[in-house]
Amino acid sequence: MGLNRYETSCSPVGRLGLNLLFCKEEDKSVLSLTIVFVICLLLSFLTDKQKTYQGCRKGMNMFLSLLPSLLIVLALVSVFLYVMPEKTLSSLLGAKSGFLGVVIAALAGSVALIPGFISYPLAAIFIKRGIPLPTVAVFITTLMMVGIMTMPIEIAYFGKKAAFMRNFLSFIGAFIIGLLIGVFL
Repeated sequence: MGLNRYETSCSPVGRLGLNLLFCKEEDKSVLSLTIVFVICLLLSFLTDKQKTYQGCRKGMNMFLSLLPSLLIVLALVSVFLYVMPEKTLSSLLGAKSGFLGVVIAALAGSVALIPGFISYPLAAIFIKRGIPLPTVAVFITTLMMVGIMTMPIEIAYFGKKAAFMRNFLSFIGAFIIGLLIGVFL
């Protein structure tokens, strides 16, 4: 009989069904962040109940206003990952694709409109599918720093020269970051 997520040799509490301690490192991170959040929320509540309530209400309203676009982007990314065969993804971005794979990742990141809170789980999926860390780093960096699709808005606010210069330097910077990650990790 196989072990489920919580029934591991390093989590005796999980075997008892209490699920308070987890074996996986990401489970420990989530638990740690949750504990820190609850402590901070309690400290805030003890300091000023009214401001804490207002902050929680404002945060919930912001979350609910973002929820429709979040669900749409999550659905699109999920469909993309389902439709795109793992072999194709690996041939385009994998270790055997070499520098061309890094360029494809940079171009894809430059034109994609994916929020940061979705890009990091997407990066984890890429890593699990065998995409090299430098390629993932270039993708995430261009995704966050280069905005081809938002360039018209940026030109309107900052001017053509500033918009092109910022995007160009960010694009080059993404390759430098990918190279550094490749060297040090």
